[in-house]
Amino acid sequence: MKKSLSLVLALILSLSLVLAACSPAAEAPSNTPTPSPTPTVSTTPEPTPAADAVSFTDSAGRTVDVPADISRIAPSGPLAQMVLFALAPEKFVCISTAWSEETEQYIDTAYYNLPVLGQIYGSGSGELNMEALAAADPQLIIDVGEPKKTVVEDMDAITDQTSIPAVHIDAATATMGETYRTLGKLLGLEARAEELASYCDEVYAKTLALMDKVGDNKVSLLYCTGDKGLSVIAQGSYHAEVLDLMGDNLAVVDDPSSKGTGNEVDLEQILLWNPDVVLFAPGSIYTTVKNDPAWQELSAIQTHRYYQVPFGPYNWLGFPPSVNRYMGMLWLGTLLYPDDVDYDLYTEAARYYKLFYHTDLTYAQYSALIDDSIGQ
Repeated sequence: MKKSLSLVLALILSLSLVLAACSPAAEAPSNTPTPSPTPTVSTTPEPTPAADAVSFTDSAGRTVDVPADISRIAPSGPLAQMVLFALAPEKFVCISTAWSEETEQYIDTAYYNLPVLGQIYGSGSGELNMEALAAADPQLIIDVGEPKKTVVEDMDAITDQTSIPAVHIDAATATMGETYRTLGKLLGLEARAEELASYCDEVYAKTLALMDKVGDNKVSLLYCTGDKGLSVIAQGSYHAEVLDLMGDNLAVVDDPSSKGTGNEVDLEQILLWNPDVVLFAPGSIYTTVKNDPAWQELSAIQTHRYYQVPFGPYNWLGFPPSVNRYMGMLWLGTLLYPDDVDYDLYTEAARYYKLFYHTDLTYAQYSALIDDSIGQ
């Protein structure tokens, strides 16, 4: 009996040892970090918008996601169109305003068949064609110029309506160099932008130096617009920047207009101002004023010191008030202070037209441009 019990106990002990050997061993504690899981590649592609877009903070303080590589742009209006055409005409998929017939001799006709979209601001405000904009398929809408009070809301609204990012870049005569540098970074055209920026800085500095020399002896003037010549570009308005800088602009009114057509006045007021020089906008009454007895009472008309602002492909003094005004500064310097300038106007005009319109200005073209700007 004892032998049988011993045999049973021996069998039980053997079986326990066998089972213990077959059971998984307990893990010993370790201070070694657990390895990271091996990366796996998903067969389903994940969207990566960050790789295709970058954040850009515009002049209105808005942070906007824009394409990292921008090849298709839309200008928001004629001022932006002019600024951007100098920098990146090859990126245009549309234009804001149609080119005039006079423009064809200066602008490559390859840009004539682009769709015309209208503009956000200005005399054609509210005419932006959303359907045409969508069809043109720009990657970015660029607004350039004086910031409106509602610029943030306006840019956001355009973006919301079109799903196309829109940005605003401030621009003024004194700061156009920085405008181009900002645009150069945005569009990946830093070298080209710096060439244009340096030109703007140079011409503006040259103009300031000229006016320092002139001192308090500024020529008094008026800039008259309209088919009767009875609107003026008022002192202190955005459109009068160059006039106020280079002359004694006598057009002081209570509420300067923000429009390029200026403020309406009557001839009696113009006679009271009686400036030394009168500038007439293209298409105004320059060609007929000498035969008008009422206008003959002005000393500027009597002394033949009245001029028509050169035009082609744009007005040299504005309308729109864009980079064309640098050519206007050079012209006014020659016109008002010929003894104080040290440059040749044709040489400067040829340089400007090459930089901003990508064309070689001939002397015949130049002569036609200034034909009515040297007086009667």
